[in-house]
Amino acid sequence: MAQKRPTFIPEGSSLLQEKFINCVMRGGKKTTAQRIFRDAMEIIAAKGHKEPVKVFEKALDTIKPTLEVKAKRIGGAVYQIPMEVKPARQMTLSIRWLLETTRGKRNAPMAQKLANELLAAINNEGAAIKKRDDVMKMAQANKAFAHYAKY
Repeated sequence: MAQKRPTFIPEGSSLLQEKFINCVMRGGKKTTAQRIFRDAMEIIAAKGHKEPVKVFEKALDTIKPTLEVKAKRIGGAVYQIPMEVKPARQMTLSIRWLLETTRGKRNAPMAQKLANELLAAINNEGAAIKKRDDVMKMAQANKAFAHYAKY
């Protein structure tokens, strides 16, 4: 199995923050992505939260799914089979859903939309939480096909 390369993490940042900034980045403009993230943290701090990075981490933990459905073709039919989500994929999905819902909103700067979505997520509200709940409901509805997971 291939080994992962060691990653460079700037001072005062974490691996999760760098991963998120890289996902925010569009067209190789990393400084713009870093500014968006930093401005979102400042907006969260201005709204009365003492540790905005903790809010960010808690929001991503709240969005993480535990189950998802995967399509499998068995005997000519396609079944939606509920599967547990591995931790790395949980984080990837939570970041993806958060950014999709943030980018889908209009009429505000990206940092403002991101801060609002993070604050909504820690309160179990918002579009990213709705996406997680929809995926979980789909997995629960297809629980009858769980025995096909071994194929």
